[in-house]
Amino acid sequence: MTRFWVGGYGPEMEGQADGIGLLAVDDGQGPTALAYRGAVAPAPSPSWLAQHPALDVVYAALEGAGEVAAFARTGESALRPLGEPVAAGELVCHLAVDPQGRFLVASCYGDGRVVRIGLGADGSLVPEGRDKAAELRRALFGDGEAAPDPAGGRETELPSRDRGNDRRFRDVDSVSPSTAAVDPYPADPNRLDPNGDPRVSHAHAAAFLADGRIATTDLGYDLVRIWRPAPSGLTLDHEVVLPRGSGPRHMVVHPSGHLHVVTELSCEVFTLAADREGRWSVVAGTAVSAILTPGHDHPAELSRSRDGETLYAGVRGSNTMAALRVRGSGDRVEPLALADAGVDWPRFHLLHEGALLVAGQRSDQVSVLDLDDRTGAPGRVRHRTAAPAPTHLLHVR
Repeated sequence: MTRFWVGGYGPEMEGQADGIGLLAVDDGQGPTALAYRGAVAPAPSPSWLAQHPALDVVYAALEGAGEVAAFARTGESALRPLGEPVAAGELVCHLAVDPQGRFLVASCYGDGRVVRIGLGADGSLVPEGRDKAAELRRALFGDGEAAPDPAGGRETELPSRDRGNDRRFRDVDSVSPSTAAVDPYPADPNRLDPNGDPRVSHAHAAAFLADGRIATTDLGYDLVRIWRPAPSGLTLDHEVVLPRGSGPRHMVVHPSGHLHVVTELSCEVFTLAADREGRWSVVAGTAVSAILTPGHDHPAELSRSRDGETLYAGVRGSNTMAALRVRGSGDRVEPLALADAGVDWPRFHLLHEGALLVAGQRSDQVSVLDLDDRTGAPGRVRHRTAAPAPTHLLHVR
């Protein structure tokens, strides 16, 4: 049996999902038999799922609750809670797990937090504790006047080369999100978005880089941040500034080492590379597709083929799947094809055995698209199956 865990939105996020669901097809049957089998673990709006690298443990971002939960697999298609959920931040929307299974990084869209949560030997979430510094999460603060720190953290000013954004951040030794009552990146009236409104931080995704550092996107401030793991959390290394109003959302690490970042607001893919000193910068950028319209179209997830020759982006608005060809040494990207996603609001997609599975958040469906064997371009919609407000798919190992 081929199985996929399904994350989705529940009533508090205007969806009908009642937990982590199961999408499955029996052995010997084709993708047209793929069907939703119901919820296997009750949870409020588990909008993003992540797998432990070595254990049968799945982590869920409970977006509406602002928490992260762990679930242990107990059977072929069953999950049970592994400990209590841990507070992360407002609208936690993405999780990335350390390849060594030591911790995970949670990105919070609502308050801009990038939060490290320790993992135990059994994969459980390590509770916050001032006497467990090596396992503490790190909450990030900045912009404007220094905010009072209830946990007694220390403020650190960025090196002069990073002051182009006039940013400061707090290196907090131990802070519980439940007691940190200030926004990490409060609204700044001197920084306006394209509509003339104050910009606020919206952390959206994280990716582990080959050298052990971590990249995160900030859709609100048009930044990619590079972090270094520290014994008690994460330390900001430097920031990469993308064009104003572009809205970096998700990203993928290419086999060449380049980082490809898709932007929700400008409908582009930017390629980042590190120099010999390990400092990242933008080296190229291209439109996701020449016929997309910023403001109407909003790219969501970005993924790549196993060989790295093709990138895929789901586009909400026009409800399409875009393919882009990666050229050169991974430093150049160009549009390849655009196809109907077969669902409304393609929030997430997953490549699996020569097909694309696309989660349509607003149509309560998952579609299956053919991929061209030669070019990798998405083609016809082969199948659709019902699923409540799907926002994420995770292949069951």
